[in-house]
Amino acid sequence: MLARIAEILDLKSQNELLRRDLAHKFQNIVGKSKAMLDIFDMIQTVASARSTVLLTGASGTGKELVARAIHYTSGRTDNPFVKLNCAALPENLVEAELFGYEKGAFTDAKKTNRGRFELADGGTLLLDEISEMPLNLQSKLLRVIQEREFERVGSSTTISVDVRIVATTNRNLKEYIADGRFREDLYYRLNVIPIYLPPLKDRKEDIPVLVEHFIQKYNGENGKEIVGVNPQTLRLFMKYDWPGNIRELENLIERAVVTAKNDRLTEDDFPVELAVGKLDDGGPGLKVPMKLEEGSKYLILKTLEYCNWNKTRAAEALGITTRTIRNKLAEYQQTKAGSA
Repeated sequence: MLARIAEILDLKSQNELLRRDLAHKFQNIVGKSKAMLDIFDMIQTVASARSTVLLTGASGTGKELVARAIHYTSGRTDNPFVKLNCAALPENLVEAELFGYEKGAFTDAKKTNRGRFELADGGTLLLDEISEMPLNLQSKLLRVIQEREFERVGSSTTISVDVRIVATTNRNLKEYIADGRFREDLYYRLNVIPIYLPPLKDRKEDIPVLVEHFIQKYNGENGKEIVGVNPQTLRLFMKYDWPGNIRELENLIERAVVTAKNDRLTEDDFPVELAVGKLDDGGPGLKVPMKLEEGSKYLILKTLEYCNWNKTRAAEALGITTRTIRNKLAEYQQTKAGSA
């Protein structure tokens, strides 16, 4: 009986350590929506595999965070996590960065240099924005994925590596294939385990926890003590479409935390664009096509609503005069009371 109790206690201890470990690995990926819970499950399922992963989704949805979570949840966690942004380098440098080069291989090659594949040996290589990889290098990348070997630029010596590849893109690679800008065989090699990250507008139930997470993060970085956002501001967040996704939300929270005068963030701490952007509040909203007069009316009334019907503030936000607003309200037969 004592042995059995000891075994149970040991299992509980192991489970607690595992829970804390996973929480640490996922600490920057925040969400409680079904979509995010499914992604968490997928990360844990595929982490120990060697297969390539293709992360897709709009800019700002957190693809690099998921790539890092895959690495740090895997058995490769003690080995390097190396990143290469395929869009950040001139085309003639991508090959040298990927595979390395020998001294004298080209004019500026003053010494032998290891590439990202060698640096990531035993670990994970993140190929960010894979759609931007030059077409002439895609066949070489395909060979490395298939055979796990390559040669440095200027060398005939074959180097073998054990690298797990995670690629990301915010483009439609099938359209790139149809246009002749991406190899179909490479696509299928990369797309062994596809993971799609939905935009923030499709998982708005995550917004409250993301807001809390970013407030705590930037409190710590800036020595602030913001306790949260007021209910009106949170409702504004829930209505906004967030075209910049999580990155846009994080940037706005960081700025608000730094500049806020009070310990709770209000609408005044955020740009007026939040109120007049694409809203999903059950009303007609801004839709294309629509008459200019209808769009103008919607914009003016929404800005007034955001500014608590303060005509001076609304006029400044819209770049018009308060007289124009008064005239428009008379035209709309709007009787809502408000300050000048």
